[in-house]
Amino acid sequence: MQEKIVQITSGKGPEECERAVFLVLEKMLKQAQKLKLDIEMMELITGKYDNTYLSVTFKIKGNVLDEFCREWKGTIQWVSQSPYRKFHKRKNWFIGVSIHELPTQNIWNEKDFSFQTLRASGPGGQNVNKVETAVRAIHNPTGLNVTSSNERSQIQNKKTAIERLKNKLVANQLSEDNMKQQEKWIELNELERGNAVKVFREGL
Repeated sequence: MQEKIVQITSGKGPEECERAVFLVLEKMLKQAQKLKLDIEMMELITGKYDNTYLSVTFKIKGNVLDEFCREWKGTIQWVSQSPYRKFHKRKNWFIGVSIHELPTQNIWNEKDFSFQTLRASGPGGQNVNKVETAVRAIHNPTGLNVTSSNERSQIQNKKTAIERLKNKLVANQLSEDNMKQQEKWIELNELERGNAVKVFREGL
């Protein structure tokens, strides 16, 4: 069974591109479900408005993964009127989908992790508010951090927080790599917006 990392990004595009990331993610998840592919979300970076994402990173696993990746990898064109700028003439919004292999070696050292305990949120008066079961995991070199508060014990929350932090570090590294690649595209004028692998037309 294959496993890869998928990242959808609006790059340096406007809010309409962030909306396109959200809408394309919905379509990708529906197709993954039909193909019986397993999805594990790694990072969701929200955009300016509701139902918008700057970028999304997730792991995907299954037996027909190559087919899925070939279909989606590249530039996606979303054609629609801007819902945020009523008289804006532009109707073509472009986002990128990149596919990555899982890292062959860790990009973190757990010695660089530190932890804080917090009171888990919950209705007043319940034990969840009296005991510090929530855990925040911090990657000291970068300052990236995540919090886990859904588990019943501090030990369980610490394990969950560690896994989430590792996922966030991988997603952050991929985002940095993609931004560098995008800068190269701009410099070399190699981003072929007219050569999208998929085009979606909304309400037109």
